[in-house]
Amino acid sequence: MLIFRKKHIPSNFAFLRTDVHSHLIPGIDDGAKTLDDALNLVKTLYALGYRHLITTPHVMADLYPNTPADIQDGLARLRQAVQNANMDIAIDAAAEYYIDEYFAALIEYGQLMTLPGNRVLVEMSTLNAPSHLFNDLFRLQTKGYQPVLAHPERYTFLKDDFRQYARLKDYGCEFQLNLLSLTGYYGKPVRDTAFKLLKQGMINWLGSDMHHEHHATSLKALAEDKHLMTLITKYEFQNTSCKPEALSQAE
Repeated sequence: MLIFRKKHIPSNFAFLRTDVHSHLIPGIDDGAKTLDDALNLVKTLYALGYRHLITTPHVMADLYPNTPADIQDGLARLRQAVQNANMDIAIDAAAEYYIDEYFAALIEYGQLMTLPGNRVLVEMSTLNAPSHLFNDLFRLQTKGYQPVLAHPERYTFLKDDFRQYARLKDYGCEFQLNLLSLTGYYGKPVRDTAFKLLKQGMINWLGSDMHHEHHATSLKALAEDKHLMTLITKYEFQNTSCKPEALSQAE
C-alpha cells in the first residue's frame, strides 16, 4: 500500500535561522527610531522563527555617516535590551554600504563591518549604476572581501537589461533577496524580477530588510501564505550557514 505524506509547509522562517539584512539599531538610520521600536521588531523576528539576527545599518556618507564605533555602541544597547527581555536570540551587526564616491576610501582603509565570510553588503541607487561600480566590486575582492548586493530585484536599470545580473555574478557578486519583494510589497515589476532571479538560481541570501512595523506586519502575512512559503523552501540559501559571532568586524 502506498502511503502519501503531506509535504510540510513551514509557517515561519525557522528553516533560515539567520536574518542577514535589517535596520534594528535605533536612531542611526531610517530603521528603528527608538529602543522600544527596535525591541518590538526583534520580538517579531523571534516569533517568526529567527534565532540569529545580523542587523545592517546604512552607511551613506551624505546621509548616514555611521562608523564602526557608532554601530557597535548601538549594538551593545540593543543586545542589553534583548537580554533584559529574556529573548533567546543572538544579535550581531554588519553594515549596508552605499556605493558612492566615498566608498572606495572605506575599502582602502579597511573600515568595513562584514557578514560572515568577510562579506560586505552593498547597495546603490535604484535608478542607475555608479560609474565605478565594477571597479569597487573588483577592489573589494582584491582586499579579501566578498561583495553581496542587497535586494538586486529592486534596481530598475538591472531589470531592464537582465544580462547585467549575469555580469555582476561574473564579477563575483552574491545576491541577497528581500523576502517582501516576493509579496509585491515593492510593486509588481520588483516581484516579477524577484521570482525570475530565484528561478534562475541567482539568489544566495534572503533578508527581511526590516525597518519598521509595516514591514513586520507584512512579513507575518508572508509567513501565513502557504503558496509563497512552499516556493521559498524549494531553494537553498546560505543563511543557514551563519553562526553567531562569526563576524569579522572593524575595531
